[in-house]
Amino acid sequence: MQVFETITKRRSIRRFKQDAIPLETHKKLVDAARVAPSASNLQPLRYILVVNPDLGKEVFPTLMWAGYIAPEGNPPPGEEPTAYIVVLVNKDVARSDYQLDAGAAIENLILTAVEEGIGSCWLGAIDRNKIREILDVSEQFEIESVIALGYPNEEPVMEAMKDSIKYWKDESGRLHVPKRSLEEILEIKE
Repeated sequence: MQVFETITKRRSIRRFKQDAIPLETHKKLVDAARVAPSASNLQPLRYILVVNPDLGKEVFPTLMWAGYIAPEGNPPPGEEPTAYIVVLVNKDVARSDYQLDAGAAIENLILTAVEEGIGSCWLGAIDRNKIREILDVSEQFEIESVIALGYPNEEPVMEAMKDSIKYWKDESGRLHVPKRSLEEILEIKE
C-alpha cells in the first residue's frame, strides 16, 4: 500500500473483531510512534500497551465514543477493542508544545495500523483520573490520549461534505464521515 492510499483509507473504527493482535504487531505500532518528529528532539512521550482482556474491560467505560451519534457510535457488546495504547507525556521532559509531538506520533501509529490491517480509534474524550487509577500511572505523566485497537468489523466511508461536518450512520449501520473538499481548504497564490 502506498502512503497516500493508506492515509485516505484510514477511518476511525468503533466495531472490532475479537481476534487478538500479535504482540510484535503492537510493538511495531509503538515503534512507528517512537520515530515521529519531536520538538527539540525531547521525545517526551511514553506508551502503555493494554492487551489483558480483564484490564481492557476496565479501560473501556472510561472512553467516550462518537459524540455525534452516541450511543449508536459506541462499540456494541462483543465488538469492543481488543487492545489499547495509552499515550503519556513525561511532564519532566515535555515543553508546552508537546501536543505537536503527540499528534505526529499518534498519526504514525494509526497509519501503521492501517497498513497492518488493524482498525484504530484515537480518543481524547477520556476519564483521565480513572485511567490513571486503573493503570497506576505516576503523576509524572500526563495522560494524553488512548488509541483503541482491533481488527475492524466495519468499513466506514468518507463522503464529500455538504451541509454538516457531523458523521452519521445509514439504515444499514454503515458510518459515513464527511470531509471538506480540497478546493474548500486550499488557497493557491501564484
